[in-house]
Amino acid sequence: MTEAIKVFGRWESHDIKIKDPGLERYLSVKPIIVPKTGARYAGYRFHKSKLHIVERLINRLMVPGHKGKKHKFTSGHVTGKGQSAYQTVYEALTIIENRTKKNPIEVLVRAVENAAPREEIITIEYGGARYPKAVECAPQRRIDIALRMMTQGAFQKSVKSKKSAAAALADEILAAFNLNPQSNAIAKKLELERQADGSR
Repeated sequence: MTEAIKVFGRWESHDIKIKDPGLERYLSVKPIIVPKTGARYAGYRFHKSKLHIVERLINRLMVPGHKGKKHKFTSGHVTGKGQSAYQTVYEALTIIENRTKKNPIEVLVRAVENAAPREEIITIEYGGARYPKAVECAPQRRIDIALRMMTQGAFQKSVKSKKSAAAALADEILAAFNLNPQSNAIAKKLELERQADGSR
């Protein structure tokens, strides 16, 4: 009998079920030992859907994006070095396992499902005036937004602080897992959906 493939050689992910049917095709938990494919799927449409969710988190840590059109928290840990991001995620997952005694990959999947916004607003121009309009969020974008808000929240809490990036990321994932409004990702999701609800 062959041993199951485990992420980082520690955690199984083949039996994790995606509860959100909208994200099922776009959130991959296919077993992989080293979550680093080296842009194997780059250039293909929806290529990100084939990447393991842990690898997508590592990639997002390297390029967390801007916050309010300002690259405010993109220095320090954000060096673009894959090995640094790899180590940060590994340490964060270890912290989550120690705190919850659960599979940290499953905790991450549930956190992404909880933090993924269902609606957002766009601005349409009609007759020279601009109006906000509520639209449904595409599944791929829902995951991207959730990961971006998690990483930005983690860096925001670790910059100019004694808390390490791994500890801050673990806190952010656990807060999203528990639907805690103190999570940056959950707070942003609630804000987006409230704005969309008011723009119908």
